[in-house]
Amino acid sequence: MSGFLGLFKRRSTNKKSAPPKDSSAPDKGITEPSDNKRSSSRAKSSRKPARRPQENWTLDQFQVAPDPDKTRFHDFELPLELMHAIADQGFEYCTPIQGEVLGTTLAGRDAIGKAQTGTGKTAAFLISTIKALLETPPPDTRYLGEPRSVIIAPTRELALQIGKDAKALTKYLPLNVVTVVGGMDYDKQRKRINENFVDILVATPGRLLDYCARKDLFLDLVEVMVIDEADRMLDMGFIPQVRRIIRMTPRPGDRQTLLFSATFTDDVLRLGEQWTWNPVKVEIEPDSVATDTVDQKVYILSSEQKFPLLVNLIRRHKLEKVIVFTNRRDQTRKLTERLQKVGIKADQISGEVPQNKRLKTLENFRNGKISVLVATDVAGRGIHIDGISHVINYNLPEDPDDYVHRIGRTGRAGATGTSISFACEDDSFLIPDLEALLGDKLKKDYPPEDLLANPYKA
Repeated sequence: MSGFLGLFKRRSTNKKSAPPKDSSAPDKGITEPSDNKRSSSRAKSSRKPARRPQENWTLDQFQVAPDPDKTRFHDFELPLELMHAIADQGFEYCTPIQGEVLGTTLAGRDAIGKAQTGTGKTAAFLISTIKALLETPPPDTRYLGEPRSVIIAPTRELALQIGKDAKALTKYLPLNVVTVVGGMDYDKQRKRINENFVDILVATPGRLLDYCARKDLFLDLVEVMVIDEADRMLDMGFIPQVRRIIRMTPRPGDRQTLLFSATFTDDVLRLGEQWTWNPVKVEIEPDSVATDTVDQKVYILSSEQKFPLLVNLIRRHKLEKVIVFTNRRDQTRKLTERLQKVGIKADQISGEVPQNKRLKTLENFRNGKISVLVATDVAGRGIHIDGISHVINYNLPEDPDDYVHRIGRTGRAGATGTSISFACEDDSFLIPDLEALLGDKLKKDYPPEDLLANPYKA
């Protein structure tokens, strides 16, 4: 396939450029770009100098002993610059999803993968994408706004995290990573698109379509298409947007397509079959639905007891990095205000919080300026912050799958964590569905009396 793509790309260099067009006036509708819709402006004739590994860095500095039960990144023929970046990340052995996926996608195969959050699938599709881009040289003549690979994710937080990971893995390579998401400065992101050739574009569907509509981005030369969290795309109603994006890219077989999902529903599999060509299906079933590194418990209580219990848990155990999940934006806002009033360093992220504020809040949580992050399920997937000791479900999630993603914020990378769920008269009826998904009974108890003390008198 890479040979065919190379031929396709060489043909694209013969396109004639059209007169400059005012990109400030949006066009009605979104159609596949044609030659006369492109601007005649060219990027610089030469790329930025290739970034190289630190002087004298060799694989000898990245020793990983062979293990018959594990796959090493050394076992794949990866470029030295990429291996250097992998070593910087501290990766040694592949996770199960990485080992299974890379064995086929590095050869150019399409893939449909199922794996829970936190299993390393982001690195799997990034490594595969990076190697594919390096194996097929770009055409001698390139237009700005023509990404060679596109990765779409359902939430801003997840897209930003993928973009951050992509930059880390391309640290020593001449590949340009650009991330575009809604809720952030439109013109600043547009400027990044037009600064240099785009090799890897990470985006949320709506913002990507915005730039396509304004003729800032053209997707007809995409070599690798990645759809992450496909089940979440379905839940959030993004599939019509994703279909429009897919239609603007080359046909299945003319591009490599990688689709990942935490669950394999009939709808997800049907979409995967439509968007891929002769895919390999990789399904990694965990030993348990919820991670074994997380101690899970449920407190049975009244709704009035929730806030005192939360405050006293934080104070008595001196919790310094905890995520508290609610189900709605108004619950997140009110709970954050109450925590701040009793002197707890807390802040919130939800759909009503502007994106720049959400990013600042996440950074404050990451560096310890705040100890409690109150969030809706917008943070349930895609937020990877080390050292989260506790996840507290202030409200039980209405969708049992969200419970798994919530508690997956702790107990990551081999560390242990604790999940505490509050079940009151309003949501305790959800417990049987949770236990059915988990395949086991949750530990249920009444909270100790001393943890129900008035938090305002402490």
